[in-house]
Amino acid sequence: MSTAHQPPVPASLQVGGKDEALQQCLDDELTAFNGRATGAGEPVPLSVRVTDSAGDLVGGLTAWAWGSLCAIDMLWVREDQRHAGWGSKLLRAAEEEGARRGCTEVIVSSFTFQAPGFYQGHGYRETGRTEGIPGGHQDVHFHKALKTDH
Repeated sequence: MSTAHQPPVPASLQVGGKDEALQQCLDDELTAFNGRATGAGEPVPLSVRVTDSAGDLVGGLTAWAWGSLCAIDMLWVREDQRHAGWGSKLLRAAEEEGARRGCTEVIVSSFTFQAPGFYQGHGYRETGRTEGIPGGHQDVHFHKALKTDH
């Protein structure tokens, strides 16, 4: 791979709103690049869902496992079920599935108005903060080493 600067090709720059084709293309290209750079292959999606007896969503978690890393994208619990233990159950289930898939590390971030204390209470260690979130808030980044049976 050459590191020399190449002249740009003739092209046009466009700014717009949501672009699903662009999103998919960038995801595909960056996933391939990251896989080549790390040897870890492609991330594998992971999800955990809780539904009530009527089939309505109580809460859920989306994440991905990539090599030894599990990354939580989103964790949400319906407002009337918050503080009923579902968040902890979702998080534990994702950690257990990540470990089952060979992950030894898990990362997540939470805005200061969301649930940073929740993650700290589950053994996550703060690794940094990003300023500039609307309303004077921060994005708090967390890491946790997963227990392995080895």
